Amino acid sequence: MPQIDQILSRTRAFRAPILARSLGQLAASFGGFFATCIAMYLCLAVGLWITLPMSALAAGFLVRIFIIQHDCGHGSFFRSRRANELIGRLCSLMTLTPYAFWRRQHARHHGSWNNLDRRAASGLDIYSSCMTVAEYRALARWRRYLVRLANHPMVANVLLPPLVFVVLYRMPFDAAKGWQRERREVYLTNLALVVLFGGLGLTLGYGRVAAVQLPIMVIASIVGVWLFSVQHRFEHAQWMRDASWGFAAASLGGTSYLRLPRLLQWFTGNIGFHHVHHVDPRIPNYRLEECHYADAGFQLASTLTLRTALLALRYALWDSDLERLVPFRLAADSDRSR
Repeated sequence: MPQIDQILSRTRAFRAPILARSLGQLAASFGGFFATCIAMYLCLAVGLWITLPMSALAAGFLVRIFIIQHDCGHGSFFRSRRANELIGRLCSLMTLTPYAFWRRQHARHHGSWNNLDRRAASGLDIYSSCMTVAEYRALARWRRYLVRLANHPMVANVLLPPLVFVVLYRMPFDAAKGWQRERREVYLTNLALVVLFGGLGLTLGYGRVAAVQLPIMVIASIVGVWLFSVQHRFEHAQWMRDASWGFAAASLGGTSYLRLPRLLQWFTGNIGFHHVHHVDPRIPNYRLEECHYADAGFQLASTLTLRTALLALRYALWDSDLERLVPFRLAADSDRSR
């Protein structure tokens, strides 16, 4: 495994944001999102049957807007801290995700991922954390059912994501007592959303606004959560105890390179190069691919395709004997054989 200081010495060349590319990404993402939403509102006069299929396109642009918010949270989208915070908060009104609150939650994730002894530091995170096989087997039967239900792909990746973004982010559900600024921003974001969607509803009709915006958010949240989940929980993701945890090993062994078709890579803002992002979060999303191919060390990361990423949703438990993630079924079968 390469030393992290060696890798970072080579990634520094890709940290500097390129203003023209940042502005171009803003224009394409927001422009595409607003243009598609306007077309959907106009098409409502014809019927929902023509409007709903357009939700997928608008959701794709919304995912790109979330990636911009993500970059702003890492201070990587612009050189100016003020510009990052301004654009990050603007993005949050589209993604329904309070900027400062999410940024601090996400920073917590970057400090504890794939560390078996620091899972509690991730807070209420079922998408990049995991339970060990031994811990699962030690649970009472009814608690096993609850864990399996919460982690079932249909529940965790289809039903819960819209609830997280539409409902859960309306409250500081996982904030430490000292997060006063972040708690306040949750409520300020809610107030701004009331003004934004309240005004839109008064102008266009609340039913029309719901018919356009809700399907977009449902699709975008499902896609976004799926991306985050499979880039941390896949069969060969490496989990380690604190004594053996290392930044380079966790970055290259605990996160994936999700190789997507070029169009999907564009809509997901290159976040498939997640191993590069974890090595150096200060690299803007539009430079991740360039950095990946510039350093042979990044070729060591596990590679997922669209097909294998969809199959990865079943992996949920860390097996310390096999040193890989396994499905609940395998843990149950092994338990019965004892």
